Amino acid sequence: MLRCNKDFRLTWAPGCLTIFRVGEGVLAQARDASTRNEAMPAATSGAIDCDLHPAIPGCMALLPYLDEHWHEEVVSRGLDDLDLALWPRGAPLTARGDWRPEKGLPGGSVELLRSQILEPFGTSIGILNTMFGAPALHNVDMVAALCRAANDWVAKEWLDKDARLRAGILVPVEDPALAVQEIERRAADSRFVQVLLFGATETLLGRRSHWPIYEAAQRHDMPVALQVTSAVRHSPTANGWPSYLIEDHVNFAQTFQSQLLSMISEGVFTRFPKLKVVLLGAGIGWVPSFLWRGTKEWRALRREVPWVDRSPAQILRDHVRISCQPLDAPPDPNDLATLLEMIGCDDMLLFATDWPHWRFDGTEALAPGLPEDMRARLLRDNALATYPRLKGSLS
Repeated sequence: MLRCNKDFRLTWAPGCLTIFRVGEGVLAQARDASTRNEAMPAATSGAIDCDLHPAIPGCMALLPYLDEHWHEEVVSRGLDDLDLALWPRGAPLTARGDWRPEKGLPGGSVELLRSQILEPFGTSIGILNTMFGAPALHNVDMVAALCRAANDWVAKEWLDKDARLRAGILVPVEDPALAVQEIERRAADSRFVQVLLFGATETLLGRRSHWPIYEAAQRHDMPVALQVTSAVRHSPTANGWPSYLIEDHVNFAQTFQSQLLSMISEGVFTRFPKLKVVLLGAGIGWVPSFLWRGTKEWRALRREVPWVDRSPAQILRDHVRISCQPLDAPPDPNDLATLLEMIGCDDMLLFATDWPHWRFDGTEALAPGLPEDMRARLLRDNALATYPRLKGSLS
């Protein structure tokens, strides 16, 4: 990230230049809204929050976790912030106004997490998913070193400080062999419960070159989670580079669909029948049309992919889980039940606040119109079924 001055931040990505004002309007936004978190809502008490984002201050904070060679490389190159173009620090979406501290980064400490999420929402377990730009680098050895350091930093600076916390393993997805090494290294720590991948990668995730990652994840009872993160290897649209951040985020639903269709068509879920894929920040409004079109075209073209042994709709319902923030529900709360009925799977949604991203106000993390009989599954049961390594964590 390049900084213009104290009031503006400038973010660059290929074909995209965006400036955000981060003065009084954003930083002070909803500052007085902290009173919304005074009472713990019974609606979320005991919930498992599947998507929390601790902020890594920069590569310099990882120096104690790097070996001598990579320590010297980071210092000599002056590497520090590896912010993702999708999440500029000053953008309103990146952090809710009342979750921005007076000093430091949003999501920057366990103390902030406790005061803003764990206590107000009555969270029983929170899963940390780092959004760090290291996997976007082209030097895979450096990526592997930074991922190792980031995972060790999460363990020491977060997991060791609160028994309610769990985490995903950040891996160098562009080098599956190195990714598997990191999964094996961290799998011995039961507090790591899933494998974190960028949502937008250099090659589609169904390709067989990625299969060692899925084999390791399945063997260690870990789902694979895709985040709204990109290595920026390709344009996020089929028609070229967009101009604005809103285009990047809206179009990311297409990115998730491309990855899912690749994994289904290439036979990932046939080869790894116990594997679960978690989509974080994906929304659900696109799911019904994806199910319908995927199934329709599979019926006509199934001879091309004989290893796909059931419809894409059934495979998605069996293997894919989606966090409930952001929930791009219909404007009329009464229509949410209809949308969920179209999806046809009460087991699919996982509770998440997406902290510190601005997805809702106050403690209103559950969408109006959510059917009452889905709440227990959404808040807790679905997560326990998705994350086998959580069993035993809760009394």
